[in-house]
Amino acid sequence: MTFELDLLATPKSVPELRHHLRALDFDVLLCATELLTNVIDHLGEGTPVTVRVTGTPHGHTRVEVTDPDARVLPVLLPAAGTAESGRGLALIDALARRWGVDQGADHKTVWCELAAPGRQSEVPVR
Repeated sequence: MTFELDLLATPKSVPELRHHLRALDFDVLLCATELLTNVIDHLGEGTPVTVRVTGTPHGHTRVEVTDPDARVLPVLLPAAGTAESGRGLALIDALARRWGVDQGADHKTVWCELAAPGRQSEVPVR
């Protein structure tokens, strides 16, 4: 399974992405839209991104969002109980076997790997 979509990161693109991924597991949709939303929130609306969903050799699902800013990196921070935002990476951290960032000279890819639907992950790799 391989899915790839180039789009501009806008609030309108979030439901569009969900529509394209509707046949996949809910956790995949949630992680993909959270990673896209992080681009909107931290780099700004209209940022060009590429969203990829692929299978791994180990039977997991890998979700990637690539954007053109190698300098702004995601940071997992604890969200205050009353905060209205700041939980996106915490969700990804809780759902994914592992997640990370691959940096290039002119881009970065934030990714996460999820266990196959209906299959518990072994011990999470962090």
